[in-house]
Amino acid sequence: MKPEINELIEISKYYGSNKEYVIAGGGNTSFKDEQTIWIKASGQSLSDLTEDGLVALSREKLHVLSSGVYSEEPSVREEQVKTDMFRSILDADKNKRPSVETSLHEIIQYKFIVHLHPTLINGILCSRQAKSLILKLFGESVLFVPYIDPGYTLFKKLESEIILYRQKFSHDPHIIFLENHGSFVGADSTDEIKKLYDNIIKTIEGQLSPISEITQLPFNPLLGKILPFLRMHLSGDQPGVIRFRHNSLIAKFYQNQQEFHKISLPLTPDLIVYCKTRYLFIEQSSSAEKIIDSFNYQLPHFISEFGFSPKVVIIKDMGVFAIADNWASAESCLDVYEDFIKISYYASLCGGIKFLTPEQVSFIDQWEVENYRRKVSQVAGPGNKLNNKIAIVTGGAQGFGAGIVETLFSLNMNVVIADLNQETGNQLVSHLTSKKSSNRAIFIKTDVSDPVSVKDLVMSTVKEFGGLDIMISNAGILRAGSLEEMNPETFSLSTDVNYNGYFYCAKYASEVMKIQNQVRPDYFSDIIQINSKSGLRGSNRNFAYAGAKFGGIGLTQSFALELAPSRIKVNSICPGNFYEGPLWSDPQNGLFVQYLKTGKVPGAKNIEEVRKFYEDQVPMKRGCKLEDVMKALLYLVSQEYETGQALPVTGGQIMLG
Repeated sequence: MKPEINELIEISKYYGSNKEYVIAGGGNTSFKDEQTIWIKASGQSLSDLTEDGLVALSREKLHVLSSGVYSEEPSVREEQVKTDMFRSILDADKNKRPSVETSLHEIIQYKFIVHLHPTLINGILCSRQAKSLILKLFGESVLFVPYIDPGYTLFKKLESEIILYRQKFSHDPHIIFLENHGSFVGADSTDEIKKLYDNIIKTIEGQLSPISEITQLPFNPLLGKILPFLRMHLSGDQPGVIRFRHNSLIAKFYQNQQEFHKISLPLTPDLIVYCKTRYLFIEQSSSAEKIIDSFNYQLPHFISEFGFSPKVVIIKDMGVFAIADNWASAESCLDVYEDFIKISYYASLCGGIKFLTPEQVSFIDQWEVENYRRKVSQVAGPGNKLNNKIAIVTGGAQGFGAGIVETLFSLNMNVVIADLNQETGNQLVSHLTSKKSSNRAIFIKTDVSDPVSVKDLVMSTVKEFGGLDIMISNAGILRAGSLEEMNPETFSLSTDVNYNGYFYCAKYASEVMKIQNQVRPDYFSDIIQINSKSGLRGSNRNFAYAGAKFGGIGLTQSFALELAPSRIKVNSICPGNFYEGPLWSDPQNGLFVQYLKTGKVPGAKNIEEVRKFYEDQVPMKRGCKLEDVMKALLYLVSQEYETGQALPVTGGQIMLG
């Protein structure tokens, strides 16, 4: 790898990881020598750019774009230009598409070009006084280009402006400002580019007072009812994810229609790509009923006027909400829209906001290049029915629970790990999210024996994702002992966790699931209890655990009858013994140790003899494994007919008659 490519990657990550410069993977960077230009591929993110994310093109072949004769019809012309650009790619087998702004990077005669969309800079560039302010702040040493449609027309305009600049100054501009778009900075070293950008920002800060502090505003509990409702109304065939933000800056713009107008029309191409061209505002927000009524009234009119459902909803006193197919896309949409709010705020301080015209908006919205960028920038997940669904797994930090979490996450589901073990839970989250993906895993510390804790768990899940599709009540404890050995406190603890905890999970999860079903009556949700073979057959000197599990099956059957009209399936899975997990194998408190100490296995002298005693009771001669449970779990979720069942996964140890 050339040293300059390393420098290019370093500066790309430097700016790409800072949301004040780049939002949602926007912007692009390049390096060129005498023969070749390396540029970021379309749809790649600057923040995690690697050499593989660059496209190398022949500079000589790119020159045809300057002299070529192309159609006057925009769509035909852009296709012709794209074809000529693709002919310049040196390694077509990489199947990477060069940035549409490659030709702009090529004509600026510096080795490194860094094109960004900094919030402060766009605050001026999206204002009515952009040209005069740029001249006042930077003089004629910079090049200001009034807004023009991106693509070939922008390239030809910039080319002619640079030629005039060269004639006047005998060199290319180091700084180019594009109205309603962003900035290009070029230099022969990345250190010089950093100095130039630092100077730009400091100069603008002297004109504009940066937003000093944005205060986070509270989550309104009414949203527990509103978000599942919106999620079902605004998703496609498969429900997506809603992300929301609420802070003091957003609050400036949702007070009334007049303030909302300032954030109601696009200012930049990125806003159109990620958030569409119009946004829904709900002003009546004093109650959940008023929000729902207002939404039900406005949505058909919105779709009729604009031809699509909104991706962004602003609710007075509640915040800004973004809906997308997956968590990553919803988060990007929210990032871009919040940045748009900041830009609007700054622009309003610079003589007023300059929106894009309807014609400019239409060009970007229909432009093939931006539609490609929309597609590539979304991290694709596996094509399966569980894709991007939302699940809670209690007791999800270790044992069976952790295995369930990992499997669901690998199927591109959003997973909430609910557990008392915060350290282990957070470690699991870090492991799952170490690689880029479109789904999300989070940890929420939860005590399933406490109804308030479980209610907060469900509310936090709705706050993070917008709804809930699968509740897996897995948390449990086992305290073995005879009638003589068992004290009332231990018995109550076992009942609180293993029996009451399941009730709390079903109670609060079903509230959300019912709302979703009211909006979409054909939509199924699932409540699944990880029970035990001890819930199907009594367990000697283990009555506290077995009794709670027997009761759990009674709850499953009863919940199933009650919730079937809302298409909420309720089932139990009854695994055999999971010998590899901490429940059995923990050297201090595992069941092998407990059973050895209590003499539950007559004649057993060590842990190995206890284990063999239990394995010999299984016709398949082994303990239950995670994959056995997951096959049962995925079956229960995928099917749409069975509910109220207790499904044994015991290797034949328990056979139902």
